[in-house]
Order: sequence, then structure tokens, then C-alpha cells
Amino acid sequence: MKKINETIEKRYNKYPEKILQFGEGNFLRAFTDWMINKGNKENVYQGSIVLCQPIAPGLANLINDQEGLYTLAMRGIENGQAVEKIEQITSVSRCINPYEDYNALLDIARSADLEVVISNTTEAGISYKEGDKLTDTPPSSFPAKITALLFERYKAFNGAGDKGLLFLPVELIDNNGAELKRIVLQYANEWKLGEEFVNWIETANEFTSTLVDRIVTGYPKDQIDYFEEKLGYKDNLIVTSELFNLWVIEGKKEWSEILPIHKTDANVIWTEDVTPYKKRKVRILNGAHTSTVLAAYLGGHDIVLDFMNDEIFKSYLNKLMFNEIIPTLDLPKEELESFACDVIDRFANPYIKHRLLDISLNSASKFNARCLPSLLEYIEEKNEIPTHLTFSLAAFMKFYQGKLIEGQYMGARFDGTTYAIKDDADVIAFFANTWAKGSAADVAHDVLSNTALWSGKDLSEVAGLENAVTKHLINMETTNMKDLVASL
Repeated sequence: MKKINETIEKRYNKYPEKILQFGEGNFLRAFTDWMINKGNKENVYQGSIVLCQPIAPGLANLINDQEGLYTLAMRGIENGQAVEKIEQITSVSRCINPYEDYNALLDIARSADLEVVISNTTEAGISYKEGDKLTDTPPSSFPAKITALLFERYKAFNGAGDKGLLFLPVELIDNNGAELKRIVLQYANEWKLGEEFVNWIETANEFTSTLVDRIVTGYPKDQIDYFEEKLGYKDNLIVTSELFNLWVIEGKKEWSEILPIHKTDANVIWTEDVTPYKKRKVRILNGAHTSTVLAAYLGGHDIVLDFMNDEIFKSYLNKLMFNEIIPTLDLPKEELESFACDVIDRFANPYIKHRLLDISLNSASKFNARCLPSLLEYIEEKNEIPTHLTFSLAAFMKFYQGKLIEGQYMGARFDGTTYAIKDDADVIAFFANTWAKGSAADVAHDVLSNTALWSGKDLSEVAGLENAVTKHLINMETTNMKDLVASL
């Protein structure tokens, strides 16, 4: 069978290399590179991407062997129907490995065509590492590499104000752009590169903070025969994802014209404040996940798709999102409801088998960050206890009811099926001791009053909450979870 680059025409190969991308993994290739390919295809952009391995082991050889070509298969629910959309991505020109050829990276820094730097170097990538030097080839940390790249560019263009770069980091940390800029400036000062260079970093470059959202399921190892038969070629870099995509970019609007992919139908939003969108994602998408999966697992389901095919749990999810979470958020109601409808379609994606036990990992911190703010704000605004969020809090406590068996904290469903409860050691120890008391009232009080779980808050002081949680826990002792959810 022929390779993809022996079958598919490499379009846009004459477009200048305007983008340098640190990170050649599945996510960026299924997200940003697809968006840029769309911009090229719709003639709102004319540029190609140079990929760069952020760490020594990587995909450079594989990418270059296919001349940057690869296939993206996007799959999910659209208008109530299962859909598979396949595109050949031709926006990547090549991939460099700076650990083998550091000068290739410096050559890009000196290019007049370069305008944008995209990165996904994992959450740990945007961090300071003591000991990195400008003379390293390359420096170890990602921000140190960026500092060296910017200094090379500054020298090549004599500090020209119009030769700064647009930075679009997508690492999953708060204020990713601001944090990258902070560490770059730290290196610039530590390396004594001069006040003029520091000022050029500050004034000529734009470090945006971004929020990204797309589930990328990666290389379809178990379905490669299906894809090769369907496509008629071999692709060692094929990547799969869901249909949904969202890229929110917090930066000066004038910089959006450097990379105008927001003019396509890709879901790209430029804003002065990413916070409301971050809050929307955490409360609706992540919060709905965490508020539903533990009850759904205790109710007999094993993957997200299972409970989405169960009208009882699907109704529970809908009421939780539309009646209790959305009323606590600030964005326009229509926008929030549209996002929630997208979430429902995403959860019902038949191509993704997301195990509930995998999602249950570290649920204590997840509930505190994703669900508790909605619950408390609902109480504050409505002066009443939210039914479904409160039930989900009780289901969280019930899920953490277990016993230590050969060093492993094990819980049990109503039918006797056992499961491992995984969280930090101090959280596990607390729940093991608390549930050993046996009384639902004691458990409710001890968990709600444990300020270490709730960022310093004593939830037992919230009027009516402890009583409501206690009633749910008592019911969970004698009644199947699914029947309880149906009765809400």
C-alpha cells in the first residue's frame, strides 16, 4: 500500500513558513494545525507550519518521512446523527529536532516570514529551570528556548519593533501566556541580555493566554485496518478526535489579523478576558462530568456513553446543567445553553469509550474545583438547596465509602461489584476513618466540615445542606442509585 505522501497532493507547500510550533503530538495536529489548514483552504490565510520537538524523543523523522502530511478523522454526534469527517492536513511543512540540529531552530528565529509561535509542551513545560544558559544548544526548558529564540531574532533584525512575534501557548495552566512571558523575562534578566532587549520583549511581542477544548483520541491503533481500507493509503500519523473544537484567545484584537483563522467556521474566539469562558468550561463541561459520573457508576454504568443512553441519567444531567449550573454563570443564557447542548452531544459521542472509573480519579479535588462553586452560588442566589448538585455531593461521599483491603481502598456498588478508589493518601485515610463510624449523619457532618477538602470552607455551616446530604446518604443505604436518580 502506498504512503499518504505518495497519494495525496501536498497543497500550500509554497506558502511561507509563518508559524513555529513547539509540539508535534496528537493534540496540536488535530487542533491548531487543522484550523490553519482550514484557513489556507478557505483562503483567509496563506502560511505553513514548522514543527519543533520540545523534547529529544519525538516524531520528527516520522513527520518528515510523510512530508508533513497526515490524516485527521473527526467523529461524533451532529444533528443527532453519528458523523465521521476525514481531512488530509497539508499545512505542515516539516519538523525539526533542535537536539540534533539546533541551528535549524535559530534559522527560523532569523526568518522574516516568521510571525507566530504556538506551543503545547505539557503543563510542566512552562516552568523555570535553574541552570539553563543562552549558550546551551538547546537550553533545556521551553521558556529558555523561547528566550534564546527571541534574542537571536532581536539581533537579526536590530530590535525592529515590527519583528515581534505572536505567542499562542495552549498548555493547560492558568494564564499560560502571562506565565510564559514572566519566565522569558526572568531568563533575559538572569542572562544579562540588556534592558533594550527586555523592552523589545515587552513592547514588540504579544503573549496571549488561551483556553482550548477538544478531545483528541489519538492514533486509532485498534481501527487502523478500517482506515487504511477506507483511505487507500498508509498513514503512520493518522489522528482521531471529536467534532467539537474551541480556542479562546485572550489578547489584543489587532494581533488577530496575524493569524485570522477566526474568520473560518473553526470555533476561535478573540477576547479581552478569557475568564468567563474558562469558568463556563469548568462549570458546565467538567462540572457536569464530575457531578454525574460517580452516581452513574454506582448506578451500574461503566462508560460515559452508557449513562447517556440511559434516559434516567441523561435527564439528571440535563436538569443539573440547565436548571442549576447555567443560572450561576455570567455569559448570555443563549450562549451557555448552546455550549451545554454541545456538551450533551460530546458525552454521547459513540466513538469515544470514556471509562467512569478513569474519570473518578482524584474526585475530591475535582468536586471542590468544578462543582462546589456552582452549588454555593446557586444557594446564595436562589436561597434554596439545589436538588441535583446536592445529590451529586452525596453520591461523591457514597462513592468514597470503602475498606482498606491489602493496602488498596476498595468501594462496592449496590450489586456488590467492587472498585478501587483512587485519590491522595490523606483523602483516602480521611474517608476510610469517616466511613468506619457507620452513621450517614456522621459522614455528612465530618465530610462537610472538613475544611481541608473545601479550600478552607466549612460546608456544615451552610443552612440546610448537611440535612439534605444526610437524607440522600440514608436513602443510598437501602435503594439502588438508579432508582434514587429517577425519583429526583
